[in-house]
Amino acid sequence: MKHASAYSRFAQAASRFCGRPKVFVFAVLLIVVWLVTGPIFNYSDTWQLIINTATTIVTFLMVFLIQNTQNRDTEAIQIKLDELIRATQGAHNALLDLEDLEDQRLDEFRSKYRLLAATARSALENGDQDTDTPDP
Repeated sequence: MKHASAYSRFAQAASRFCGRPKVFVFAVLLIVVWLVTGPIFNYSDTWQLIINTATTIVTFLMVFLIQNTQNRDTEAIQIKLDELIRATQGAHNALLDLEDLEDQRLDEFRSKYRLLAATARSALENGDQDTDTPDP
């Protein structure tokens, strides 16, 4: 099995680190320190520029880390869902890799499943069960 790239390892470690409550508290404390120093620096343009620049840089870098983490997590979830579909007897294998389909095809699948859901709700209202097996 291939090992994760250096960027992936860094992104995972950084996202784990930055997601901790202590890091959030540290960030809040930095803002408080910045606010407290406002009167000392007479709320100068430089004082304001420091926080603006720092938050812009951190935000810019965090977007990439968050996107990497989200992409990796989404891909893992999709693979797990695909495996559940594949392993479930009677499941429609056509539902594998739906995330790669065009919007029109996704809408077709969505319409089919909305109809199934509406039918199941009607069955419940009539006192029937809402469980069913997929079409052969």
